[in-house]
Amino acid sequence: MNAPSHFQSFLGADIEQFLTHKRSLGRHYHTEEKTLVLLDRYLLERRVSALLEITPALVDQFLLSRRRTRPRSYNHLRCTLGRLFSYLVDQEKLARSPLRSPPRRSRYQRTPFIFSMADAERLLALAKTLPKGGQTYYVLFAVLYSLGLRVGEACRLCVKDIDLERRALVIRETKFYKTRLVPFGPKLQALLVEHLRYRQAKSPDGLSADQPVFTFRGGRPMNPGTPSQMFHHLVPRLHFAIPPGVSPPRLHDLRHSFAVGALTRWYRLGLDPQTRLLALATFLGHVDVNSTAIYLTTTPTLLDHANQRFEAFAAAAISGGLTP
Repeated sequence: MNAPSHFQSFLGADIEQFLTHKRSLGRHYHTEEKTLVLLDRYLLERRVSALLEITPALVDQFLLSRRRTRPRSYNHLRCTLGRLFSYLVDQEKLARSPLRSPPRRSRYQRTPFIFSMADAERLLALAKTLPKGGQTYYVLFAVLYSLGLRVGEACRLCVKDIDLERRALVIRETKFYKTRLVPFGPKLQALLVEHLRYRQAKSPDGLSADQPVFTFRGGRPMNPGTPSQMFHHLVPRLHFAIPPGVSPPRLHDLRHSFAVGALTRWYRLGLDPQTRLLALATFLGHVDVNSTAIYLTTTPTLLDHANQRFEAFAAAAISGGLTP
């Protein structure tokens, strides 16, 4: 017997099909489903019974009725509607999307703090000195900085997910339901081996393949909020020099730092970043390069390398007689 649908308006069946389509592509769409429940109820309240009655004016009225004061929240609501209507256009159920209102411009866009190698080493050194859980936090932060994993991905790692022979982590249950391999170098391999021995010593019944790599009690995986809280506890003690306009460090900034570090290395080695962005997107677990581009924050070091690359290109062009 099928579970009752959340959607009771005439558009309910189409919304269900839309959600099924998106989830087949690896999207969770939990928040979006809640948004579409609100739309469904609004259509019932307004006694809207046909697609032709969903006019631009009606869509605007619905958007304004939700009282989303923050641009990001409003834009997410708007974007969810836009995707639904685009789907209906693709299915030839609508001739044109009734969404006309533009997104709201955000007055504030967070600029992440990019950890240098020295910054990361200070964080790791301090974590290691913690009287409780120091070893665990030290290895976890090292994995996040070295491999750019999402915090949840690292916290869900099991012993069986560490392939020491191939030097790779198996990342399961990712953001888009995909499993990927993340290779690591000999230094991180040695650190993981040391941590597994530490875990073995702490497990009187032995360390099974399904046990979490990072845990404190009961053999349960660490909650992603736990390392985030510890990170915020440690950061004030490090007295990082935060550039003007840059936000205070967050744990997720270690992932940003990994992406920027990869791009900086490519410039330093004389490699073409454009040809390697797809590989970086795959490494990070993104579905497209546009998602990866969000992580590529410009830093003084990165800008200096880019300027050097352009100057070398310009010098070659001028010497080759390509001046205007």
